[in-house]
Amino acid sequence: MTGRHRRPISGVLLLDKPVGWTSNAVLQVVKRLYRAQKAGHTGSLDPLASGLLPICLGEATKLSSLLLNADKSYRFICRLGVATTTGDAEGEIVTTRPVEPLSREQVEAALRRFIGTIQQIPPMYSAVKHAGQPLYKLARQGIEVERAPREVTVRELRLLRLEAEELECEMRCSKGTYVRTLVADLGELLGCGAHVAALRRTAVEPYDAARMVALETLREQAEQEPTALDALLLPPDSAVAYWPAISVLGDAAFYLRQGQPVLVPRAPTQGWVRLYQGEQQFLGIGEILDDGRVAPRRLLECRT
Repeated sequence: MTGRHRRPISGVLLLDKPVGWTSNAVLQVVKRLYRAQKAGHTGSLDPLASGLLPICLGEATKLSSLLLNADKSYRFICRLGVATTTGDAEGEIVTTRPVEPLSREQVEAALRRFIGTIQQIPPMYSAVKHAGQPLYKLARQGIEVERAPREVTVRELRLLRLEAEELECEMRCSKGTYVRTLVADLGELLGCGAHVAALRRTAVEPYDAARMVALETLREQAEQEPTALDALLLPPDSAVAYWPAISVLGDAAFYLRQGQPVLVPRAPTQGWVRLYQGEQQFLGIGEILDDGRVAPRRLLECRT
């Protein structure tokens, strides 16, 4: 598809990524269906995983880093008694151990050990880089390197179901948290080993699963009328809908567009804000400076 046939469309699509697809593969399908000039996803999901993958189109890509840094929520199934090279069902089996009968109280006590700020060692099968090389490429060559632990925060971790050698849990956590690592560590704590048998992302703040769109739905809409897909997009400012909003007019709007801080009456005294020209035209995001002025930090190109 040549550049002139692509559309300058902007918005956020809440895609329900299917199992078996890489995040980049579904991104390319979405970009083609929308005939979008620019598109980017907001944090990869493993091929084994399904669920919420926000995809930013056009000017919304300028806000994608905010979603990369957002808290995430997952629902996952742990298979006890089997540890794998990758920490999930796609890896080779490393160890098998018997699973002693576990009570719900035992499992919940073990889960509580992972709530709060914890240290995680990134798995070898991850996109974390070592000397410029993604770890997963080294792992595929049979090379294992030492990895520094990283600090992550698990805000909620709850047991949903316990059946013999299978646990189902849900979790809300900070960016960079590896569910596979947490499950492997949980398996060791329980003395039997474990891996992720199924994983589904259910939220990327501020978005939840309620407005997710299946890939097949996109394809069906595209066959009927390509522009019908546009109704499935959320506006770019939905990514920061929970931030305070500031409305500017006249000279203030002009100077903001030039990248200059402005003084706005009754603005918040600190933090990040949404910027609007008038009541509806979203300009981008800004930050309150120490002197009370509002500084533009990321502005969107406004189309008339």
